[in-house]
Amino acid sequence: MAAGKISEAAGIPPSSLSFHLKELAHAGMVTSRQEGRFVIYEANFSTATNLVAFLTENCCGGQVCNLSCTTEAGKVLA
Repeated sequence: MAAGKISEAAGIPPSSLSFHLKELAHAGMVTSRQEGRFVIYEANFSTATNLVAFLTENCCGGQVCNLSCTTEAGKVLA
């Protein structure tokens, strides 16, 4: 998904999004590629699945946590 579309959907400024996407890319959670003048980001679902498994086992005592998060714009993310 293009960075601009992610920014709109999340309701955060592009500069803030850029910082977070850079950190997610550094952690292997997303990959990016240039398409013309756009940077396209893709989630690395394998890494995300491994992170959820680790957190569930080590932080939630093996129980699935049912948490929801909202953006500053009030949109529910999960």
